[in-house]
Amino acid sequence: MDFEKVIIIRDKTRLEQLIERFNSKAQARFYLEQSGGDFQFYEDEHIRFYEVLKQTQETVSLRWKTKVIDRSFLPTYLFSEQDLIMVIGQDGLVANTAKYVKSLPVVAINPNPDQYDGILLPYQVDTVQKALQDLVQDQHHIKRVTLAEALLSDGQRLLAFNDFYLGAASHVSSRYEISYKGKTELQSSSGILISTGVGSTGWLSSVFNMARNIRGDQNGKIPQTQLGWEDEKLVFVVREPFLSKTTGTNIGYGNIYQGNPLKVTSQMPSNGVIFSDGIESDFMAFNAGSTVTFGIAQEKAHLVF
Repeated sequence: MDFEKVIIIRDKTRLEQLIERFNSKAQARFYLEQSGGDFQFYEDEHIRFYEVLKQTQETVSLRWKTKVIDRSFLPTYLFSEQDLIMVIGQDGLVANTAKYVKSLPVVAINPNPDQYDGILLPYQVDTVQKALQDLVQDQHHIKRVTLAEALLSDGQRLLAFNDFYLGAASHVSSRYEISYKGKTELQSSSGILISTGVGSTGWLSSVFNMARNIRGDQNGKIPQTQLGWEDEKLVFVVREPFLSKTTGTNIGYGNIYQGNPLKVTSQMPSNGVIFSDGIESDFMAFNAGSTVTFGIAQEKAHLVF
């Protein structure tokens, strides 16, 4: 594969976020130490991250031009078809990046294997060079990860790598009309979760773990939620549906395939939202009159392993 440039995606370290919050490093240290926190932990993490970033840039620059951009610029940055994407951070940064780079290959680096599980971070700083060599020689393996799509009736569109949450932005009941497999009903619930294969081991699994605990039967008939990353399927579940004179609970769980979407019409006068991957800034308003269709996106995320 031939690339013109390597784009390195990063996020602010927790120390940088603390400094932004308290205006200076000294004030951040004072606050943490006064509250019994370990400032040195954040400082060590910060230093480790920049060591990995520096080593990665040095390795990549031996062959390609490089550019480092902050996570916050992902929605507006114009990527080229000749770009190779490298992510240095936690799994959530990979998820957020994959939605914006579409089919460009993503090489994800774990900056701190002792601290991060790194399910989506197969590489470390000392294996970056080998990953790049394999890419150039077409000896790499790419997982083509299925993405979820939310399409509003007004044309707005949002992608999700892990999952969507539909519901009220605050802790009040979410009210909507749900349609699935030819059936429709009004519902009042804690919202709807729509998960991809990658996301099925996260938030979705916790919902089903709760259901198993309520049953008191770990081997009961609660559906197994884990999907393959490349499966052409999504799973949805309604969270805590409330049965009343006007709202039902008959549509609570299902699979979404091509040609078998999930449709929801909002009955929330305000504060209705659709969040993507748990990021509050990555959302669409979903208020009364809006209808959304959830399905499988045409795009695939291409993760290098």
